[in-house]
Amino acid sequence: MDTPPIDLNFVSDLLRLPFPTIWSDYDEEADVLYLSFQKPQCADDSIMEDDGNIYHYREGRLVGITLPDASQRFSKRSV
Repeated sequence: MDTPPIDLNFVSDLLRLPFPTIWSDYDEEADVLYLSFQKPQCADDSIMEDDGNIYHYREGRLVGITLPDASQRFSKRSV
């Protein structure tokens, strides 16, 4: 199997998050990466910040992040 090289530098960022479990889904057609910190998310509020990400909250606690244009924003990191 020919697996392309993967830059694993992001792992240190993930380990700093205060969540024991992180689920991810990528919609290739929409180029959107979804990160969920609780399943089900059941967000009752969402805020789009200046960074372009959408942060989802339930009862004031972060439960997920939507990252639009994921491949354009994150695939340009050096390997």
